[in-house]
Amino acid sequence: MGSRSHEESPWLLENGNPKVLTKDMRHGRTAHNMSSSSLRKKSELTVISKVPYGFLRNFLANLQEVFLGTKLFILFPSIPLAIIAHCFGFARPWVFALSLLGLTVLAERVSFMTEQVACYTGPTVGGLLNATCGNATELIIAIFALSNNKIAVVKYSLLGSVLSNLLLVLGTSLLCGGIANLRQEQKYDRRQADVNSLMLLLALLCHMLPLLFRYGSGSPAVVAQASLNVSRAASLVMLCAYCAYIAFQLWTHRQLFEAQVDNDDEGQNDSEEAVIGFWSGIGWLVGMTAIIALLSEYVVQTIEDASNSWGLSVSFISIILLAIVGNAAEHAGAVIFAFKNKLDITLGVALGSATQISMFVVPVCVIVGWILGIKMDLNFNLLETGSLALAIIVTAFTLQDGTSHYMKGLVLLLCYIVIGACFFVQTTPSDQLNDEVHNVMLKPATDAVFRA
Repeated sequence: MGSRSHEESPWLLENGNPKVLTKDMRHGRTAHNMSSSSLRKKSELTVISKVPYGFLRNFLANLQEVFLGTKLFILFPSIPLAIIAHCFGFARPWVFALSLLGLTVLAERVSFMTEQVACYTGPTVGGLLNATCGNATELIIAIFALSNNKIAVVKYSLLGSVLSNLLLVLGTSLLCGGIANLRQEQKYDRRQADVNSLMLLLALLCHMLPLLFRYGSGSPAVVAQASLNVSRAASLVMLCAYCAYIAFQLWTHRQLFEAQVDNDDEGQNDSEEAVIGFWSGIGWLVGMTAIIALLSEYVVQTIEDASNSWGLSVSFISIILLAIVGNAAEHAGAVIFAFKNKLDITLGVALGSATQISMFVVPVCVIVGWILGIKMDLNFNLLETGSLALAIIVTAFTLQDGTSHYMKGLVLLLCYIVIGACFFVQTTPSDQLNDEVHNVMLKPATDAVFRA
């Protein structure tokens, strides 16, 4: 009877064994929450509990949970150092580097705060918060770059986040997980991977069509305007598809996406309760978002100076370095769960982030640019769009059979290294970073014939 139930409900299996229903399911913790929680540590409140005044005791407890409740607490000094470096006119590459380190720990703390607020609001609202704030750092950086008319930086940073999640994070996780579990069969729920792959393929279609307009006949101005109009229409479609994806994830098929834990972790997770009050969590979330906005502005203002000082192209810094450092906390959690042979959580982190960037953050940037009168489109240039297409296709093929081993991770990681080498040798003229229409114009073959 039990085996028949598992055959009828294959999504209830993980690594060939029945999934355990735990408190995490009832509270709707997602793979992002589980990944971030792997970098947290329990704070000892013995000393603070002796403070006689209740308000002061709660305030100090909140400070300790926020600043010492993460294994990345050593990075917090980089935040005031970045502000001091900016205010006192220190070398701008130092401002850029310190801001990146500050964004790393803030991204993990925002995830922590959304989880704390979700303890009071329930799984549905918590899932919506996670879907909105999961990539808040990338969105804020993109909006600041867009407001400064640095369209190339926007596209590079968003492309880098997608490539990093699909190839670097997933590749490293499958490689490390495969090596650590050589004697175990590694399986995962393929249905979640299929849904995310379909969403990524839809995003790729929306990126390809504006690029293909460059091959069409007509004057460059007409083609550019048509490409812009298609991008805006496609962005609206992508946002509608993302809303349907959220409904699919949080309501109709939530069993495919909820993070599961085994018996060893159940006791630990059951003991986890909210350590920050609701309004305190909201206040910390707003404050951290403001600091992320400030550091994002520093990053946008100093990225070109860092490029010139370090001898690296802006495309390489945006696509490779910015993506790696900005998502380091989340990426580390995905690798940790791969070591534990919990690939459903790893896939939820990598594919979920890539889907969120492609289907939510990118179209939001296009719409915001439309509102601001900036010609932000979905044409990510031939090289960038080709890299995106190959990354999505390779990842989809890698995940099609529901099993994993270290060779799959190695191939994904090598693909990322090759793409990184490509952008490392690419040079980006500085005038392209401030140009509204910076994409390479692909001339039809007939133009070349006429010029000859």
